[in-house]
Amino acid sequence: MAYDRTRRISEEIKKVVSSMLLEGEIKDTKIRQSKGLISVTNVDVVRDLKYAYVYISVLGDDPAEIIEGLKRASGYVRNRVGRVVDLRYTPEIIFRPDDSIQKGVEMSKLINELGIDHSEDEKEEE
Repeated sequence: MAYDRTRRISEEIKKVVSSMLLEGEIKDTKIRQSKGLISVTNVDVVRDLKYAYVYISVLGDDPAEIIEGLKRASGYVRNRVGRVVDLRYTPEIIFRPDDSIQKGVEMSKLINELGIDHSEDEKEEE
């Protein structure tokens, strides 16, 4: 039962933080000047609801600078989450980098560099 609750809370926090990034509500200069793609990939809330780990993926910019800007704005983000998500205790928001999308792009580049052309395989099947 507690697992379902923390999963639902995680999804709600993910929606709130994602919309904040999309709508430009976070006023930190590193985030506002970012030309890259910033996305929330996952949120893990611990069982006692004291901490929420928000995993951020950044493409096109320095992830360390974006995470640092989000850490500076974590109080504002927590306040906003507390207003939107109805909880007795609002968890402390901790931002962490998630490089899974970047690793996927690198793997795709490596496959392309190997020169494997799957279009020839598809033509042979027809």
